[in-house]
Amino acid sequence: MPRATRRLALGFLAAPVIARAQWAPSRPIRIVVGFAAGGGTDITTRTMAARLQQVLGQPIVVDNRPGAGGNLATEQVVRAAPDGHTLLMGTIAALAINPSLFPNLPFDPRRDLTPISMAGDILNLMVCAADKPFRDVAALIAAARARPGVLSHGSSGVGGSGHLAGALFNRLAGVDTIHVPYRGGGALIADILSGKVDFSFATASTTLPGVEAGRLRALAVPNPARSPLLPDVPALGETLPGFAVANWNALVGPAGMAPEIVTALNAAMRVTLADTEVRHHLARHGVEPTPSTPAELARFIAEETAKWAPIVRESGASVD
Repeated sequence: MPRATRRLALGFLAAPVIARAQWAPSRPIRIVVGFAAGGGTDITTRTMAARLQQVLGQPIVVDNRPGAGGNLATEQVVRAAPDGHTLLMGTIAALAINPSLFPNLPFDPRRDLTPISMAGDILNLMVCAADKPFRDVAALIAAARARPGVLSHGSSGVGGSGHLAGALFNRLAGVDTIHVPYRGGGALIADILSGKVDFSFATASTTLPGVEAGRLRALAVPNPARSPLLPDVPALGETLPGFAVANWNALVGPAGMAPEIVTALNAAMRVTLADTEVRHHLARHGVEPTPSTPAELARFIAEETAKWAPIVRESGASVD
């Protein structure tokens, strides 16, 4: 069955699964987000939470705990009771990159968390302020080579896809730009617009409004090929062959969650991500809903962890 058809079919099948589930939340559910309000993961989480709480019959509280590339939020969930009432909206950083980036990470995402469902694939953009002199990637590379160690690239947190994209850009383009980490996408975009940061790899949810208003310039998508959502924006792979940095979110909980809790939450996620209004709102922010089974998510996290380990080493990125 094609991937898109499989997702839609699973969404329709989810309602009976919820009806048969042996577990339902008994109080509000807290979904911890490792970045500040206004960023891509926050927007994705809040969009889903509005529908998810209707499906589950309990309020959903989004708890922003920014810092350390999502590690602070992850630790909150790792230490929580595995009763289904404290969850994490995990990112590529927290679940796949940070184990290689942070040598003293106090937890193992694959050991200390329970996979529930993929949430969405997130479109990123390489952007700069519209009044910056570089109008394309080639001009940015030329400016960076002319002034080593002067231009800066911001990200919404250490260890995120934006951070690693900047490190890979430096390596593949042969330039030296300075990484400036923020505690979320909102503050990052504000400093790009003000000129404090020269460019960034940031989520479409935080950058598209500025691009559409003419205040930000979309230089590229950090992929080998162009995105069908923005076909007029060049792929970074057109200038730097092989460049590819994806981004995604997934819902996970503490280790040791009972199977009936995971089944109920997974079914609720499928109903939520099949909702037409939710899908439309996510699409406006460059997010493609990608529900999965817990087993599929576990395999995906393992594959992504293995994929990013050598890339982190090659990029030279590390956080003590």
